[in-house]
Amino acid sequence: MASKTDNRNNLANFFNEEYGSLRSYVKSKIRDTSERDAEDIVQDVALRMFSRSDDALPITNVGGFVYNAIRNRIIDIMRGKKERKLPDEDIDQQWREFVELFYDDADNRYSPEMEQAVKNAVEELKPAHRDIVIAIDFEGYNYKQIAERTGIPEGTLMSRRHRAMSELSKTLENIKESSYGT
Repeated sequence: MASKTDNRNNLANFFNEEYGSLRSYVKSKIRDTSERDAEDIVQDVALRMFSRSDDALPITNVGGFVYNAIRNRIIDIMRGKKERKLPDEDIDQQWREFVELFYDDADNRYSPEMEQAVKNAVEELKPAHRDIVIAIDFEGYNYKQIAERTGIPEGTLMSRRHRAMSELSKTLENIKESSYGT
């Protein structure tokens, strides 16, 4: 009975003391994207460790155990990443439809300059926000599919997309105001 309490205490102490180092380790191994956020990976590993069966064997080397688990999680994420390519003619239409999300009440057509402004604004988003917008709005994934592939909760993905769309809306409104003097 004492070993399961010792495991939990040792893990809790290790995560409290080494959290920043663990995040730095993950960041040194991968670039942050929607599927690869360092903090999400560390938290996912911690959750899995604290959720493990109480009758599991005692952990003798907590640091090695945690770093191995993080390394394995990174490998799982890297193996699961498959890129979907869209035909070039479809991508232009998707960009036009995406621009219309922001200006659906106007009758006017969208200039190539506005379309380029949207592309630039999407590229300037934080990687996690940019990736969720591209995955949902361009690659056709839904939140459940992304959550299953990445282990990131659907609510987190929805929040990221909401923040991204809000940021895009503000950026495009500023561009529209400066271009049209509204």
